[in-house]
Amino acid sequence: MILENTVLDIAARGIILSAGAIFWVVILIRINGLRSLSKMTNFDFVMTVALGSLVAGAAQASSWSGFAQASAGMLGLFLVQFIAAYIRKTSDVAEAIMQNEPVFLMRNGKFLEDALRKTRVSKSDLIAKLREANALDLSCVRAVVLETTGDVSVLHGDALDETLIGDVRRL
Repeated sequence: MILENTVLDIAARGIILSAGAIFWVVILIRINGLRSLSKMTNFDFVMTVALGSLVAGAAQASSWSGFAQASAGMLGLFLVQFIAAYIRKTSDVAEAIMQNEPVFLMRNGKFLEDALRKTRVSKSDLIAKLREANALDLSCVRAVVLETTGDVSVLHGDALDETLIGDVRRL
């Protein structure tokens, strides 16, 4: 074809393939549900990163077979995530294997030095998270939790319902 490998061809292919890949992802999310792109577990985070990589690969495909392979890879990721979520939901053993446990980094205004060391979180990083959470007084910090996703939750105030920290491990 005359237009092949011209600037117009390259731009059109990038636009059309990336739009097609995004449209395909939207269809898969509508089928699988919004949980598909959550960061609730480390498994979900890996899914999101891998999906982004496959969308980029689809947008850069130099052939229809390359685009189809990336699209099939996206479908495969959604299937694996659906199956893994089902298995985690129905089996406590699978849940324990696939899921990290949240960990206390701070409890009742006190830094937990062993937990900071074992999780490789520096005190200065934790203090930055406390500032982000508008914690004004360490004695009002009821708990700081390193979540299964790597996020840090700061729970501060006058009281803390134990239900919120029932699954958190103390190192």
